[in-house]
Amino acid sequence: MQAVKVIIKRRFQEGKTKGVFALLNKFRSDAMEEPGYISGETLINYDDPREIVVIAMWQSIENWFSWKENELRKANEHQLERWLEEPAEIKTYVLGTYPPRKK
Repeated sequence: MQAVKVIIKRRFQEGKTKGVFALLNKFRSDAMEEPGYISGETLINYDDPREIVVIAMWQSIENWFSWKENELRKANEHQLERWLEEPAEIKTYVLGTYPPRKK
């Protein structure tokens, strides 16, 4: 089992920070209850505070995929989408050596 880091970059509309952070905190709180969740952090772009990056670490890609498809997560994401300027960008990285991909 290889740990993964998921990096989610979002760019929000001006003036929506309060609602955004409330939802991001809820996201993290919900994720913490999921199997395989290790940690998370939120980064705000110094030069453009409308750009927020969330980095979550999961024990395995399967744990992440399970959370990604979770109905609670989808509902939270749907609420955030109303404040996005563009679609969220999600990238998944494995720690260590590259694992064989399932076909």
